[in-house]
Amino acid sequence: MAEVRWLDEQEQRAWRALQFMQLRLTGRLAADVAATSDLSYPDYLVLVALSDRAEGRARLFELAEALGWERSRVSHQVTRMTARGLLRKERCDGDRRGAFVVITAPGRKAIEAAAPHHVATVRRLFIDSLTRSELDAITSAAEKVLAVLDAETADGHGGGARGAAPPRG
Repeated sequence: MAEVRWLDEQEQRAWRALQFMQLRLTGRLAADVAATSDLSYPDYLVLVALSDRAEGRARLFELAEALGWERSRVSHQVTRMTARGLLRKERCDGDRRGAFVVITAPGRKAIEAAAPHHVATVRRLFIDSLTRSELDAITSAAEKVLAVLDAETADGHGGGARGAAPPRG
């Protein structure tokens, strides 16, 4: 077994700050979406991922890649959202076993109603507390880490869904 390269003080501080920031932000955003809309945070993320696409539709594996989720998690989430009328499935003519996940009119209405408050919360908790250069540094760092994750996933070392860019908003 290779020798462990333990984190030094600076590395540990950066890593833990990132972890706790992400955990707390996600928890706060999830609670906020649930309190101000009829959506759960996973509902919101799926609707954002689909509404970002011109036709509002994606194959299940594409949705899993966009969200960085396992296909089974996406499948269960889509089933729940389909039952509530937020999404529907359409047959894929090119692949008889495949289907598209499509945002419905009620799904669009739900995301359009939830998004302004969510974006205001993101701005208040994250964007407005940082300078433009700090935002650029975070963007650069995140894109580098995402590139490593994508490369490892492509090489078979990822163990999960390949995460492209995270959903906006």
